[in-house]
Amino acid sequence: MMSDITMAYNTYGILNEDKSNAILVCHALTGDQFAASQQPVTGKEGWWTIMIGPGKVLDTDRYFIVCSNVLGGCMGTTGPKDINPETGKAFGLDFPIITIGDMVRAQSLLQDYLEIPDWFCVIGGSMGGMQVLEWANSYSERCFSAIPIATAAKHSAQNIAFHEVGRQAVMADPNWMGGKYLEHDVKPRAGLAVARMAAHVTYLSESALHRKFGRNLQDREALTFGFDADFQVESYLRYQGINFVDRFDPNSYLYITRAMDYFDIARDHGGSLAKAFEGSQTRFCVVSFSSDWLFPTTESKEVVKALNAAAANVSFVEIETDKGHDAFLLDTPEMLETIGGFLNSTAKSRGLL
Repeated sequence: MMSDITMAYNTYGILNEDKSNAILVCHALTGDQFAASQQPVTGKEGWWTIMIGPGKVLDTDRYFIVCSNVLGGCMGTTGPKDINPETGKAFGLDFPIITIGDMVRAQSLLQDYLEIPDWFCVIGGSMGGMQVLEWANSYSERCFSAIPIATAAKHSAQNIAFHEVGRQAVMADPNWMGGKYLEHDVKPRAGLAVARMAAHVTYLSESALHRKFGRNLQDREALTFGFDADFQVESYLRYQGINFVDRFDPNSYLYITRAMDYFDIARDHGGSLAKAFEGSQTRFCVVSFSSDWLFPTTESKEVVKALNAAAANVSFVEIETDKGHDAFLLDTPEMLETIGGFLNSTAKSRGLL
């Protein structure tokens, strides 16, 4: 148990007088609170600038947007790289195992701190979508509407397997030092980079990989018949791995992937997902992508079926795209139109339009 935590967050837009226009944006596994502002480590623009800003779907001229770094993260919210007050050293593996529920409970404390009685909307994709579903499950009365994107109510065996490959890559790196790498002033860079590379493949679709790279060679006219990055796709994955290492904590990666693995809303409701949403007054818009094989549409439909069984207010769309799981982070026009339309309709019923 932890008696005290720090939570890092960013806000965009202005909270209205009756505090009815607040939207909580939940980030995915490797995201952070810099959804629409410059990431301080990489210098890159926020990960959801396609969605957040003046005149955009999450219109900062209309809404007050909040995005926090999850519990267990490494961008300011308490996580395994922070100092354990009992030892004076980084928590490392002494950090308690966390769940998606713990992340959401921490966000509810932030909601209390900001004195926001209920979120107009909670929105997020992938692990962010898991948080959205947990909000609707545990805090329905504090969540007027919910938009879970490219997600599921439980982690599949396939996804647990991919996560285990990534964790083993990190822990097999000699510089992991049993999780105490910070005490030795080293970092399991190679292992974390491999974990990121393996995971990144799952975020794309086969057609997206073919469209972006095919079998094109990287800065050469012929094969070298060696183990350099002959192909563009190899160079791309190495780039993703190297850049990820600079901004993410390896132990945070272990903890957050484990939290996703443990996620299963129905487990606490006798195996019935519908019971998790009984009596919910939250309005839902569930979004999936046709080429997402990490969180396929069948898993979104299971959520929709459960919401229908619970007599919840739910709309659903499967968006046709070849961009794969990462489509929620990209310029996907039908997604923007769908979410924008849902928010406009919901805002009218809320009295915000």
